[in-house]
Amino acid sequence: MSSIFDNLGIDIGYIVIALFVLVIALLITVIILIIQNKKLNTRYQKFMKGKNGEELEQVIYERFGELDIMQKIAEQHAIEIKNLKRQFRSSFSKVGMVKYDAFKEMGGTLSFALALLTDRNSGFIINCMHSREGCYTYIKEIIHGESYIALSEEEKQALKNAVNMKDPLAD
Repeated sequence: MSSIFDNLGIDIGYIVIALFVLVIALLITVIILIIQNKKLNTRYQKFMKGKNGEELEQVIYERFGELDIMQKIAEQHAIEIKNLKRQFRSSFSKVGMVKYDAFKEMGGTLSFALALLTDRNSGFIINCMHSREGCYTYIKEIIHGESYIALSEEEKQALKNAVNMKDPLAD
């Protein structure tokens, strides 16, 4: 056997050293695999502790049932939220008000212009003017932030205040 290595020009000592290094590397690999196997076996034992396969399967089925119920509830909530948003869009969500002294004789700011708008800036302005003789109330329709009837300065300011109010659905 030595003559074969001699004919090839290879020293047998190098082969022994290479095989020794290979055995050491394989031994280290086996030790690492044994440690990993122990860790995995420990995790498996913790997972299976107190449960046989059938009980574990039952627990899994129960959890999936609970997930199905929660999914149905979430879908119902999504429908309800959509309906609430639709209803909210047609309700007044923007308000602007300006108080003023209409006739400069009353000595107070008893008159007011009140703008009530939806999130699409449609609604109306109520203008209530107080004088010594009585109270006069006017209403003007607002469509997309504009009135087709002339507005007083106070009504314009109330409309501007309402239009610039932050939309509560924007968040």
